[in-house]
Amino acid sequence: SPCVFSTAAQQRSTGDECGPEDPHDEPKHPLSDCALEHKAIKLEEQVRDLTERYRKALADSENVRRRTQKFVEDAKLFGIQSFCRDLVEVADILEKTAESAAEEAEPSNPNPTLKKIYEGLSLIEAKLQSVFAKHGLQKMNPVGGKYDPYDHEIVCHVPAEGMQPGTIALVTQDGYKLHGRTIRHALVGVAVESQE
Repeated sequence: SPCVFSTAAQQRSTGDECGPEDPHDEPKHPLSDCALEHKAIKLEEQVRDLTERYRKALADSENVRRRTQKFVEDAKLFGIQSFCRDLVEVADILEKTAESAAEEAEPSNPNPTLKKIYEGLSLIEAKLQSVFAKHGLQKMNPVGGKYDPYDHEIVCHVPAEGMQPGTIALVTQDGYKLHGRTIRHALVGVAVESQE
């Protein structure tokens, strides 16, 4: 086994070449203290930047959530808006028909059929207004109030006899609001000072 000894001798001689470790030659860190401080400051800045970005992203997502929720709520409330616009036209026809039947069913006219038709139309009109109110659809009553371009459309001017100029003197077509939003403007006549 002279091979074994020669290998051990080689190992010993290789170790001897390195020499004993010198306590004064401690391994130096690849980065100096100054470089470490610089790196720490840089990392702290990155953490602050990322934290700020995170907060902004959180605020943006909360705003998007709130806007989406508002959009959904509005869609629930005003989804029937076009249907209501069509239905108020039917209400106008019903109201005019009831008025005509009321004129014909006066006490001077003994026809009981006209009286029953008028009563039936009045019941239907009352029920329709009740259904409107249940779903947030309300008829505007602007007579005597101030003109508001968001709710009214002027179709004529009338002399201000006993009324303040700028107030609504008459309504030619009723306006309607759905949950406070105007879906049909009232066609109105506004009082103006008479020019003599």
